[in-house]
Amino acid sequence: MAILESVLVLLGLVLISNIISHYITSIPVSLIQVLLGLAIALGFNFKIQLDTTWFLLLFIAPLLFNDGREFPKKELWELRGPIFENAIWLVFVTTILGGYFVNWLVPTMPLGVSFALIAILSPTDPVAVQSISKRVHLPKSILHLVSGESLINDASGLIAFKYAIASVVTGYFSLTRAAGDFIYMSIVGFLVGFTIMMLLVWLRNHLYNIQFHDAIFSVVLQLLCPFVVYIIAEDYLHASGVIAVVTAGILDHTQTSRVAGQTPEISLLTDRTWDVIVYCLNGVVFLILGIELPVAMTAVIQSDKYGTLQSVSYAFVIWLVILAIRVCWIIGYQSFSYYVSKKENKKPRFSVALLAGLSGVRGAITMAGVLSVPSVIASGATFPDRSLMLFIAACVIIISLIAASITLPLISPGTGTIATRASLLNEGNPIGDDDNQPELNQPEYVSYPVAQLYLLNSAIAYLESNRSERNQRAVWDIIMDYQVSIRKIQRREHNRADSTKQMNEVVSLRRVGLNGSREAINDLYQSKLIGPDAYWIASRRLNREEARLLQFSGDKPTIRQKPAVGFAQRIFRSIKIWQWNESESQKTKSDLRLIQKVGAQGAMTALQKFLDRDDISRKDFSAQTVHFLMVYYQNQIQEAKSFGDSDLETKQYELQVLALKNQALEAERRAIETLIENHHIPQSMGLRLRQNVNYEEMILLNDYKKENE
Repeated sequence: MAILESVLVLLGLVLISNIISHYITSIPVSLIQVLLGLAIALGFNFKIQLDTTWFLLLFIAPLLFNDGREFPKKELWELRGPIFENAIWLVFVTTILGGYFVNWLVPTMPLGVSFALIAILSPTDPVAVQSISKRVHLPKSILHLVSGESLINDASGLIAFKYAIASVVTGYFSLTRAAGDFIYMSIVGFLVGFTIMMLLVWLRNHLYNIQFHDAIFSVVLQLLCPFVVYIIAEDYLHASGVIAVVTAGILDHTQTSRVAGQTPEISLLTDRTWDVIVYCLNGVVFLILGIELPVAMTAVIQSDKYGTLQSVSYAFVIWLVILAIRVCWIIGYQSFSYYVSKKENKKPRFSVALLAGLSGVRGAITMAGVLSVPSVIASGATFPDRSLMLFIAACVIIISLIAASITLPLISPGTGTIATRASLLNEGNPIGDDDNQPELNQPEYVSYPVAQLYLLNSAIAYLESNRSERNQRAVWDIIMDYQVSIRKIQRREHNRADSTKQMNEVVSLRRVGLNGSREAINDLYQSKLIGPDAYWIASRRLNREEARLLQFSGDKPTIRQKPAVGFAQRIFRSIKIWQWNESESQKTKSDLRLIQKVGAQGAMTALQKFLDRDDISRKDFSAQTVHFLMVYYQNQIQEAKSFGDSDLETKQYELQVLALKNQALEAERRAIETLIENHHIPQSMGLRLRQNVNYEEMILLNDYKKENE
């Protein structure tokens, strides 16, 4: 039960962190999650018994597999040189140079412990990189470089860390054995990932050949893949599970076209399922990171050996040294490629190297590794400076996240001025072409919300032009849905002044409509066309609606003429409504349908008279607002007319809705083509808009399928 409660708490915090990041856009969501984890650990003494074995299997394996399957094939091949240089040689260079520096900076820390600390700090975190890149528009070449190396450097960093720890625990270290193990673990890990993924491709094709087309089965089969690959590589063959799952993920991406049964439904369902899983796992990883920070820091804070400020200064200096090594390495590689091997045709630049250096933040792998450090060595003595090692690692993770969050928005070319970006475009990017750089003299494109509004209004115009007596109920229902979507976009995009003006218009016109409805209903009651029960129910509804409008506008409610019944009679009537016999029920239902139709007609008439007054200018009211209310009342009228339709009539109505919605979606597609042809939106935005239309169509067909099963 405790595990279930912990999982629910973590998932709830993931949702909260993403809500917070929506309002505080200056802080990446990963850092917010770390702070939330730290808050519940300190405030509520929330703990998780972290086993690094299951942590790597449950979180790191699927996340790295997904990163591999999403990594662009072209960029991976083009950047294979710098990716493997950074992922392998940079890790070992950083471990050696940084290890000696830490041993000099903290003389009491043994050399083996210093090597282990730097080794586990060397791998960059792909999850944190992606989290920051969503807010900072990094050049894609840098993003691909950092993401690509983070897929591979985990293995080299963990192997260096493993042997450094082993040398401290046993007092023995063999460079030959360490190099041999690294080669074995890397090659076997690669072969495990390659073999299992090829078997999976063969299985998918075999199932397709025997006419087995179960989309959910295919998705579950792929979800199991990273766990099976990791377990076989780590537990049975003692190879690198990290390299195995990354290989499997990349191969899954490159072999998708060879899977005969990979239908669009399977591809879409797979992508959406992975989106949900990665969304949850990413958040939980950084929450656990925050929860484990007090564990890593408490011993140092409570110890007299090292002061807290002194330990923090150690962490900051170590982070600076690792950053400096990384930046110098990238500049050196660029210089070698440009001046010696002639692989690059662009000169190296310090700004690009600094961007790549700051983007290499530390995260889950570092924390998982450092928490696995044993408490004692082979002789039974305490592991030397274990608490300081944990403290420094935790601080470096936080410093790298904060530094990237603060500095990257300032120096990233994606956030500079147009002149700066144009200058960078002309000079070129030393690593590769930057897909994020804008084209010079490009057309003035409209924003995505404006394009959405154009699509929705195009669909409404098509529906209104094809409305007839036979299909008008379905037309008004669909238009009402479109109007609601339009209102949501407008409320989200307008500033406070525009939103206030728009809401005041709605309140004013709704009050006019309410008065018209009330007058029409009173006329019905006075003419004895409806009974007292229905009149009482309708009056209460109008009073509640008017009270909400008055509350919003800040006016004091006025006393309305209510049906002449006392408090006791109102209680009795409320009870009576729930105890209608069949004849009373049918009579009241019929009256309420008449009230709904006549009340809506009265509201429309009142609105039309109000807008036609000489002292009222239509320019003071948005045409969209007026249209929205008219559609709302038309919808009420059609709903009242169709109430009590037979099953056959209901079925015909549903088919009408399906056909009209499909036609409306086609109108949206034509609107997208119009926007692209007239250069109002770029092709990339057109693809995104088409994707949303396709999703709507899939949901529509899926709902229809469920209704007719």
